[in-house]
Order: sequence, then structure tokens, then C-alpha cells
Amino acid sequence: MSNSSSEVITCKAIVCWGKGEPLKIEEIQVEAPKSSEVRVKMLCASVCHTDILSTRGFPSPLFPRVMGHEGVGVVESIGEQVNGLKQGDIVIPTYVAECQTCENCTSEKTNLCLTYPLTFNCLMLDGTSRMSIRGQSLYHTFSFATWSEYMVINENYVVKIHPSIAPSHASFLSCGYSTGFGAAWKDAKVEEGSSVAVFGLGTVGLGVVEGARIRGATKIIGIDKNPRKKEKGHVYGMTDFINLDGSDKYSICESVRALTDGKGVDYSFECSGVAPLVNEAIESTKIGTGKTILMGTGDHQSLQINFLPLLCGRTLKGCVYGGIKTKSDLPILLEKCRNKEIHLDELLTHEVQLEDINKAFELLKQPDCVKVLVKI
Repeated sequence: MSNSSSEVITCKAIVCWGKGEPLKIEEIQVEAPKSSEVRVKMLCASVCHTDILSTRGFPSPLFPRVMGHEGVGVVESIGEQVNGLKQGDIVIPTYVAECQTCENCTSEKTNLCLTYPLTFNCLMLDGTSRMSIRGQSLYHTFSFATWSEYMVINENYVVKIHPSIAPSHASFLSCGYSTGFGAAWKDAKVEEGSSVAVFGLGTVGLGVVEGARIRGATKIIGIDKNPRKKEKGHVYGMTDFINLDGSDKYSICESVRALTDGKGVDYSFECSGVAPLVNEAIESTKIGTGKTILMGTGDHQSLQINFLPLLCGRTLKGCVYGGIKTKSDLPILLEKCRNKEIHLDELLTHEVQLEDINKAFELLKQPDCVKVLVKI
């Protein structure tokens, strides 16, 4: 096999043809990689809440679209000017990049690169697609799409991983778990002895719990409507659990304060995407110093925020990919995975084949489901 292939590949992929429509497995064409791009043969992918939102038009209502943004694969061919990657490398895609030279990358304030930005036009950096069906161009989920046997991605959004890392673990680290872990580790920089509340104990929320535990938080309160998440949360380091659908006579923020001597927590993390919970998360933190990190996404495009709690010195901020820089920080997390310092086995609860992707969405509704792996 040569260093770069000019052939178009026909393969199977999951396509969403319109907002809210059922997903279909289709034969599509995947072009050869252009300059600074690689074509990847996907090994497996996974499903997260953002994928459900994508079928509804998130981050942009652009269709038809090839779905998926988490996964792991093998570099099949490379374009010109690709550095540091070769055929056969095992890689994971990310939707953030790190050039290491721009104003943002050289700052400790953010992980969002100015040279290779987070894009929402569902196309490659040059504004075109590498996927098509019967002559019609296909949008990607972000600047790539993982629910396909092959995909093309710019090399700056790819991270090479050690072959010893299990494919399922690699897929989970490409987005969901890393987002949560990084939010506690890199974005909030949770201090030893601090207190934390986590709204939503899905993959992102469990990542927050583990990140906070490793950072030394002594009070980690998990909040979820599914009582089965209590046991799962304790595995990752949760110390207390509040059941949203339980018989608690207090509001959530009052329940959090009751567990923290009336003070509230140092940090709260909103991972559910449920709009009303944002204000609950803010009011669960300490007056004057409390910080709320917003990560959950939902169908809403705007929120109504109660200004008085913020006026009392609390902070609300957004967070993308947990504040993790892909070249500087992600290798550290990958090493923790190799050393079995973090719990990733417990995330995997179901597996489906690519052609059964609609079943995966049904599985996500099951109370025992955390993460669905898609075998490609």
C-alpha cells in the first residue's frame, strides 16, 4: 500500500436524511484524503447523548449527514504534508485541536485552538465534504463522522494511541468520559479537600466524579433520576447520591446544602442538558466562591438564568471537551487508561453492530445503560 491513496472507497455508513428521521445504513463514497488529512478505517465507535441531538439538527440543522463523533480506527491512507502519522497507526478523532503556537494554545485559559477551530458547519476545514451518496454530498457530524466504515479527518484533530489500549476504552476517551474527567481536572482544577456536585451520572458525569476523586475532593454528590446510577457512581468515587425522582421534600440545591453543612459545594457540574437544572446547579454552590461548569447540551438554544445567585459572587462558565488540550493533556489521560488508574470497563453496558444503530438509541433509554459500543 502506498503512502497516499487516490482511490474513492465505497463503504457502509449510517446516514440521517432529515431532522428526526430514522437512521439508515447506506452505501456511501469516501474520497481520498487531501493535504494534511488522513483516511481512517474505523474499528468501532460509541454512542453519546450528542448523537441523539445530531439527529435533531445539532450543532447545525444540515442534512443528509453521516452520524457519529466518538470512535477509534486505523490510518488507511495519508494525504500530502501529513506529519507524525503513518498507515497502520491507531488513532482516535477529536473535535478540538491544539496547534501549540496560537494565543489560545499557549495560554492556560482555554483548550480551544484559534488556528484549527471547533467548527459547526459539519464540513472539512476547506468547507467541503469527503463523503457522498449517489453523487450527493453528505455532511459530517462535526468535521468528521465515525459511524462509517471509513472516514477522512484533518490530522490536527487526530490523536495517536498505543495499540494496547482496548478499542472500547479508546472510543470512550475520544469524547464523553474525557469531557467529564477533564472538566474536574483541567477546567475547574478541583482542589484537594473540596466539595463537588455532579448533575447527571451518564458517561460525562461519571468522568467528572472520577476526575474529582483523583483531584482529592472529599465530598462528591451525584444527582440523577435513575436510582441505578447510585451503585455506578460509588464505583467512580461518589460519596453521596440525590435521586431526582425520589421522595426528597427539598429542592435539589437545598438537598445539596443539607449534605454540606448548609454551605453548598465548591464546584457543581451540569452534565444532563436539562435546562432548569442549570439554576439548581448554580444555587448548589457556595455564596461568593462557588463555580458551576456547564457541559450538558439539549434541544434548547437559550437559558433563563436567575441573576441573583450570580450577583452573590458565584461563577457560571461553559466547557468544551473538559478543557483538555489534545496534544498536551490527552496523552496523560491515555496513560492513566493504560495503567488502569481510571474505570472504563464499567462504562460499557451494551454492544450493537453498525446496521443495528437504531437499536442503540433504544438501549440508551434502558435504566442500566451507560455506554453503547458500535462494532464496525
